[in-house]
Amino acid sequence: MIRVFFVLFVLSAALFGADAVIPTLNMNLSAPKTPEQLVSSLNVLVILTLLVLAPSMVLVMTTFTRFIIVLGFLRQALGTQQVPPTQILVMLAMILTFFVMEPIGTKAYHQGIQPYVEKKIGYEEAFTKTVLPFKNFMIRNTREKDLALFLRIRKMKNPKTVADVPLSIVIPSFLISELKTAFEIGFLLFLPFLVIDMVVASILMSMGMMMLPPVMISLPFKILVFVLIDGWNLIIGNLIASVK
Repeated sequence: MIRVFFVLFVLSAALFGADAVIPTLNMNLSAPKTPEQLVSSLNVLVILTLLVLAPSMVLVMTTFTRFIIVLGFLRQALGTQQVPPTQILVMLAMILTFFVMEPIGTKAYHQGIQPYVEKKIGYEEAFTKTVLPFKNFMIRNTREKDLALFLRIRKMKNPKTVADVPLSIVIPSFLISELKTAFEIGFLLFLPFLVIDMVVASILMSMGMMMLPPVMISLPFKILVFVLIDGWNLIIGNLIASVK
């Protein structure tokens, strides 16, 4: 789990050169006197920028989008309003994302970051090898139709290998594929709960209780059914299994 964050952070090190070190922060507003001072100042700027962009990288390069959307659909289908709270759903989606992405982050660390830290490879090779596991993961979970869409927009030829597909094509293609998959799973989640709502509404109408909101009566039954079938276990298991 920690290595996933470490990989996202150390990706910046591949841009600094083999002799890069973590720069010290100097609050004096003086012009740099040597090239090394200028590089250190630029390193601070890049690191701060990456810290700001790290949450966005988690959103667009991992399964977090799929998990949080499906969990949101589940809460809507149950009709429990703010239960579970949004913070709990976000943390659950984040934990599941770490669980799924940890092997990929570990692989990226061992084949890209670790050799670079040990000065066995250069920064360009380290960057390529670090990004490759994430790129392979995203392409496995991306529809060919979505990849073709952005390739056509860029007017690029069909790539022959994964390495030939630029990140600027992979990331948006992966994101819209995740959105489609999440909406498909959400639709399937709604169906059983919709049936319960329709049955309760039909019973209330046949009994002449048309003024009684069907949602109020169906909510306990939906929660009961969800608990009896061990819904959290089924949903989490199938969500993780849906990731290639």
